[in-house]
Amino acid sequence: WTFLYARRGDANWEAFLSVLVEFNQSWVKNASALVFIVSDTLMRSDKGNNPNHSHSFDAGSAWMAAALQAQAMGYHTHGMTGIDFDKAIAELRVPDDHRLEAAFAIGRQAPKEVLPDYLQEREVKSGRKPLAEIARAGRFA
Repeated sequence: WTFLYARRGDANWEAFLSVLVEFNQSWVKNASALVFIVSDTLMRSDKGNNPNHSHSFDAGSAWMAAALQAQAMGYHTHGMTGIDFDKAIAELRVPDDHRLEAAFAIGRQAPKEVLPDYLQEREVKSGRKPLAEIARAGRFA
């Protein structure tokens, strides 16, 4: 996995921001950093390259570690897949043997009043699925 990032105001910021869907651009523009998570679909070794079955899992684990570290440092993160993936792959120059997984924003949490009105009403704690919906003893079905 690889994290591609831009900090607000740097040379890459506008390009990174432009590949998000308009909804995400409306609030991410105030974040401190924007990060794209890219996984390598191949396991590379001196014996050759083989498909990497766990590339998305590995990238997800890396994102989780980054989110926990940011929280420990007093920042907030927000993961998203509201991305124009084709445009982002081209803009970020993601190689064909890699996969753009998702993006996340990092920043200090601001008062909800700085958000557009239509986003302020969404700033409430969300419920969680009951454990029985995500964990099952035995087989899937």
